[in-house]
Amino acid sequence: MKFIFKITLIVLFVLNISEVKANTLFDSLNLAYLSNSKLNAERANARASKEIKRGAVSEFLPSVTVSGYVSEQENTNSGDDTNFRPSEQSITVEQKIFQGFSGVANLKKKKYGQTLAEFKLKKIEQETLLAAAEAHTNLLLNKKKVNINLINVDLLERLVETDQNRLEKGEINLTDLSQSESSFAGANAELITAQNELITSKANFEKIIGKKPTENIQEVKQINLNLPKSLASAYSISKLENPDLQIALLEYEQSKLDVVIAGSDLSPSASVSYKISEQDDLSATVKDRTQQTIKATATWPLFAGGSNLFSLRKTQEIRNQKELLYEDAQKTNETNVASAWSNYQSSKSVLDSIRSQVKAAEIASEGVALEYESGNNRTTLEVIQSRAILLSSRINLAISEKNFLISQFNLLSAVGRLTAKQLNLKQ
Repeated sequence: MKFIFKITLIVLFVLNISEVKANTLFDSLNLAYLSNSKLNAERANARASKEIKRGAVSEFLPSVTVSGYVSEQENTNSGDDTNFRPSEQSITVEQKIFQGFSGVANLKKKKYGQTLAEFKLKKIEQETLLAAAEAHTNLLLNKKKVNINLINVDLLERLVETDQNRLEKGEINLTDLSQSESSFAGANAELITAQNELITSKANFEKIIGKKPTENIQEVKQINLNLPKSLASAYSISKLENPDLQIALLEYEQSKLDVVIAGSDLSPSASVSYKISEQDDLSATVKDRTQQTIKATATWPLFAGGSNLFSLRKTQEIRNQKELLYEDAQKTNETNVASAWSNYQSSKSVLDSIRSQVKAAEIASEGVALEYESGNNRTTLEVIQSRAILLSSRINLAISEKNFLISQFNLLSAVGRLTAKQLNLKQ
């Protein structure tokens, strides 16, 4: 019993540790990667495409058919009451020899289809990981906003108390006290707004990640995402790895093969077959018989009401459409990569500037508050303004930190490398 009791305690302790474990950014990415329903559905589609490709190989293999029948034959003619039970068992082997190149084209198309499914899976994977990163960083941002506003409310509450004491001593007038009280009420309103945004971000986190966030969710520290070193490098990577661009290219390649397949409807085809059959109790004179048949068949559709020709023209137009869409995807890819690179560079510069602003605002706010409390010529309005600037700069810093991190994920997504493999996630 003591042993079982110890084991139970250990299990409960481990479960408790797992429950209170802090959510890091990569914890959130791992959870979303493994449990996202849309991503799992696309994985199933990728597996199905492999089976479709295997099915295309069957067109080059012979088909084997086994068949048979048995029947009752009763003769009721005058003077003839013979009954028979004719039966037959046969096996047929058929091999397609030529199909107007449609077989080869269809196999290539299915191979492209498997690669296409992989890139579609990669696209959903990137969208899922980017959404998870945004959900995690938005939650952190809103927690910071609540904490910053709590500090601001506390400071302004103390300012109101200080101003009430100074009003009683005659050092300030009622207008000064009203200003501090008004700022305190406004700070409370901003705190309520921040708390509501935090509740919303928690719900969004649970929706995307698939798990409620823990209370001790960790701050995102500096991470190395192996970003491209230059815009030129980003361009070259995206041309090979961006899923949207590769999807457009593969759909264009498939459309060219569709033209070949449609053209085969106007071409001759040939096949050869071998059949062996055994027949029993055919008639009064034939009890059993074995037949072997070798047959070569060639067909050439000369006229089918024009449907095969119309189908060919339709696939040619679809090919032209896919070519134009591929050209557009190339231009869109270049624009998106340039935009993501520019946003990454600018958000980095903005973050550095706001960090300097926060340091200066902290020094200024502290100085103005000390001068005000010591009875110098600083007014209540100046104290309120300095603290409003500090509050704004701190919130802007939190927003800039989040924007800089997301800009890195956006750049990875634009070049096609926002994947579990690139991020070293559990797969």
